Amino acid sequence: MIVPFPPGGANDIVARLVAHRLNERWGRPVVIDNRGGAGGNIGTEIGVKAAPDGYTLLVGSVSTLASNVGLYPKLPFDPRRDLAPITLIATVPSILVVNLSVAAASVQELIQLAKATPKRLNFSSFGDGSSAHLMGEMFKSMAKIDIVHVPYKGGGPALVAVVTGEVQMTFSNLSVALPQVKAGKVRGIAVTGAKRAMALPGTPTIAESGLPDFQASTWVGIVAPLGTPRALIQRINRDIHSVIAEPEMKNQFLSRGLEPAATTPEAFARQIHTEIERWSKIIREVGVRAE
Repeated sequence: MIVPFPPGGANDIVARLVAHRLNERWGRPVVIDNRGGAGGNIGTEIGVKAAPDGYTLLVGSVSTLASNVGLYPKLPFDPRRDLAPITLIATVPSILVVNLSVAAASVQELIQLAKATPKRLNFSSFGDGSSAHLMGEMFKSMAKIDIVHVPYKGGGPALVAVVTGEVQMTFSNLSVALPQVKAGKVRGIAVTGAKRAMALPGTPTIAESGLPDFQASTWVGIVAPLGTPRALIQRINRDIHSVIAEPEMKNQFLSRGLEPAATTPEAFARQIHTEIERWSKIIREVGVRAE
């Protein structure tokens, strides 16, 4: 099971939770292979080129299967054409967090601080063109503020940079940020989705905090190389659905800020198409481009 990002991020967390239960269900080891780099494109290309025999699966996300299409003009694959969707596994709310020294406890206070101190607030991400980068650029554009992007090599390091004060803020996957928020090491300001996160129902959305058009969320699913037999696709789909429907697994997901989700292969394919169009539009509007 190829994870095209370093260990510790939402993709890796989801993959390891599911792989552990599939180990037991299938009676054989499911090995996690972290292949980070190039915004997830290196590991994704490895998955695209793997033998379509059911022995290699790829963990796909909003970055690798959707937004990267609009970000990279010379992407060596097309998620719509070169991969076989299996199922969505989880939606992953993101949360805007700030270092405890930042004098802002709400979206509006943060915007006012940024306007009063142009280019003094830095936001970290897990790489140029990552979902965290795009969310930061959306926030910057909609709030009409000037904040500086600082890329790191993973979601974990990007969050640690906020905890230590290297940067002042980030848009972190809740699965990564939740322990730090609950421990009081960073301040959670608002979540980025259309609705409040199950794990933090008291935290408002950015949309209800004064930027009504702001909506961005991430998700994680499983795909296979194109040409993988339909019977295998259907079996893996059924087995993953069974795994994430288990009460213990649901609790494991929710305790980590993940929200379980399951779809048919066809529905996941439609979601990928829709998300490519939506993120390509956002990318054009904010003027981000990765090389």
